[in-house]
Amino acid sequence: MSELVIKYGCNPHQKPSKVYMKNGGKLPFEILNGNPSYINFMDALNAWQLVKELKQATGLPGAASFKHVSPAGAAVGVPLSDTLRKAYHIDEDLELTPTACAYARARGADRVSSFGDFAAISDTVDVSTAKLLASEVSDGIIAPDYDPHALEMLKAKKRGNYVIIRIDPDYTPEELETREIFGITLEQLRNNAVINKEMFNNLVTENKDLPPEAIRDLLIATITLKYTQSNSICFAYDGQVIGCGAGQQSRIHCTRLAGDKADIWMLRQHPKVLSMKFKEGLKKPSIDNAIDLYLRDNITEVELKEWETLFEEVPEKLTLKEKEDWLSNFKGIAYSSDAFIPFKDNIDRAAKSNVKYVAQPGGSVRDEDVIEACNKYGMVMCFTGIRLFHH
Repeated sequence: MSELVIKYGCNPHQKPSKVYMKNGGKLPFEILNGNPSYINFMDALNAWQLVKELKQATGLPGAASFKHVSPAGAAVGVPLSDTLRKAYHIDEDLELTPTACAYARARGADRVSSFGDFAAISDTVDVSTAKLLASEVSDGIIAPDYDPHALEMLKAKKRGNYVIIRIDPDYTPEELETREIFGITLEQLRNNAVINKEMFNNLVTENKDLPPEAIRDLLIATITLKYTQSNSICFAYDGQVIGCGAGQQSRIHCTRLAGDKADIWMLRQHPKVLSMKFKEGLKKPSIDNAIDLYLRDNITEVELKEWETLFEEVPEKLTLKEKEDWLSNFKGIAYSSDAFIPFKDNIDRAAKSNVKYVAQPGGSVRDEDVIEACNKYGMVMCFTGIRLFHH
């Protein structure tokens, strides 16, 4: 297949629209099911690069959950605790393979944002992973291959319209890439920067204790940033993204957004949340939205009344002290920035979410202020020397 006509571009009025190779060659993927949209392809092709690099960097299966050309979550195949299984609504009797663990974690990073996601898997999609996807609201998936039984399960999603793409894992794009804006063509060397553990060797803080788990999480956070709309900040912990702040004009706003999402991820595991009694038959997206409202401080009266109707027993809200006490249980969170950190306020906000490990390119005129802030909190910070803007 050298060209694929799609129904429209980003919006229904943007016609005609198609996907093709600039050099006239064969497309490096195959559509196994469904009718991908323009945005599906944008998500799929970015997500595939992310999970492929996760696998290369860590040796573990990688997964991503994409929405509107940025990852809502990304992870590697680390086993889940019983608490996480419950927080992610995973049936007790479902056996999770490493690939399934990776997707469960990617989806679980921000379950509200992952509603209707495009999934990417670095390895062959097995039945365990397909069972997870079968129970979630998702638009499509891209992977190098599919177990035959898993493929049949996925084909049944969305009344047979679930998008399934098989990509050639050996495909390598040309070094130069182009795009058009307003009829004008821009050209650049594609972002072929290799992110590996050696990037974190330049430790600039007093604390230089960077254990293997921290390096793994910094790898996940930094590779995720490479495919996140800039400006961007990513928090990672326990083998997965737990908060991603994308596309903000100010870096502190990225940090606040990512930090707030990370806090919600941690609070979703609070015993009061896990013990909530919802009305029978309530679907996962409604439960996720209800939990999100429960954890928010600025809920309106109208939202409160609607929210209360979802429960068999309306739970008491967590107090500020209960939240702070619970968040203090999570230690060693990793934080990565796609460009230099210009002010120490980013570090102050990161400290509130228990960040211990920081990666950033360095190069700000206020680097010393940021290093001093990290030293104040006992953080470990490295300068990677490479900016990772993505647009």
